[in-house]
Amino acid sequence: VQLVESGGGLVRAGGSLRLSCAVPDFLSGEIVIAWFRQAPGKAREGVSCLDRNLGTDIYSDSVKGRFTTSSDSAKNTVYLQMNTLKPEDAGVYYCPAARSIRQCVIGNYDAWGQGTQVTISS
Repeated sequence: VQLVESGGGLVRAGGSLRLSCAVPDFLSGEIVIAWFRQAPGKAREGVSCLDRNLGTDIYSDSVKGRFTTSSDSAKNTVYLQMNTLKPEDAGVYYCPAARSIRQCVIGNYDAWGQGTQVTISS
C-alpha cells in the first residue's frame, strides 16, 4: 500500500478544492511529503514540499499564494488546500514521499500513489 490521494473533482475556475494524502504507517519515517501534478501532454510539475517535522513548506511559483500544504500528524494525513483555481491547475495530483526538502525540490521521490484528478471548468 502506497500513499493514497483523494479529494479531486470538477470545480469552476476561481473555486477551491482540498486534496488529502493518507500516508501509510510504514512510510511514517518519510518526513517530507510533496505534491506534484501531471497534465496530459505536459511534464510533471512539482507543486509543493512539506517537512512534517519542521513545518517547512515551499511552493512552485505557479501556485504560491494560492495553495497551502499542511499535515495532521494524528491522522497521518497531508493536505493540499487549493484556492483561486485556474484552468492550468488541472491535472492528476500525486503526493509522493521524499527523504528531505532537497530531494523533494529536485523531484527525487521515494513513493507515491495513484493520484487524484482535478478538473477545472472555465
